[in-house]
Amino acid sequence: MYRILKKQTLGPSIREYVIEAPDVARVGKAGQFIVLRLHEKGERIPLTIVECDPEAGSVTLVVQELGKSTLEMGDHFHEGDTILDFAGPLGEETEIKNFGTVICIGGGLGIAPLYPIARDLKKAGNEVIGIIGARNKELMFYEDRMAAVCDELIVMSDDGSHGTQGFVSDPLKKILESGRKIARVWAIGPAIMMKVCANVTRPFEVPTTVSLNSVMIDGTGMCGGCRVDVGGTAKFACVDGPEFDGHQVDFDLLMSRQGYYHDEESCSMDAYMAKNAEGAEQ
Repeated sequence: MYRILKKQTLGPSIREYVIEAPDVARVGKAGQFIVLRLHEKGERIPLTIVECDPEAGSVTLVVQELGKSTLEMGDHFHEGDTILDFAGPLGEETEIKNFGTVICIGGGLGIAPLYPIARDLKKAGNEVIGIIGARNKELMFYEDRMAAVCDELIVMSDDGSHGTQGFVSDPLKKILESGRKIARVWAIGPAIMMKVCANVTRPFEVPTTVSLNSVMIDGTGMCGGCRVDVGGTAKFACVDGPEFDGHQVDFDLLMSRQGYYHDEESCSMDAYMAKNAEGAEQ
């Protein structure tokens, strides 16, 4: 059992959890993820590691309540409660070395897994330009943490309620068009955001790494649910990734597969909401 040490709200339906998991905390690296299960009847949820504290034996995660299990976690699991399963670290860690000047781009919840990458790239001696964006001010989080590990931070919002109005791909394009030498780009967020960023960097031939949030079940390469097409070759995001060359990813296929279980997810959510409503009436 894994105890929740801390829980805080970062924004509407966005929560940060610090979970006691000393074995994972000892070896987890930026770019890797864990798979947790709330209870015996719970589904397996893949979540990217935000931070590992080996001394405290804790792992930090950021969870957006979008489906039945993440909503259940937010509603019923609080500080002091325990989670049944917490498997990891899984996946390949981010390649960290001194590349030169790099750009780290996070969109929406992608800001959470981007933070440890930007932090470790800065520690390795890189000049780090951060670009983060959200739909609006309420959904923006970790701005202070990103500012602390970036030499320059650009903040965007779709509606202009915070930072500059526009998309994260806008300043990326401006920087590249300025002729500034950029060694590498990391882009993490919704699939369409990563696709656009990869399309922006492609003509400039800047290596671009993306982290794919494809459907995962077991997280060990056995089920094949997280299969993605990279350069015309089938890869599994859980064991071959989750990071891949953004110029090689078939994003259209990725986005179509992300909606594969839409009907089942909707049924599960409806059943959960109905059960909650029934419990509230009693």
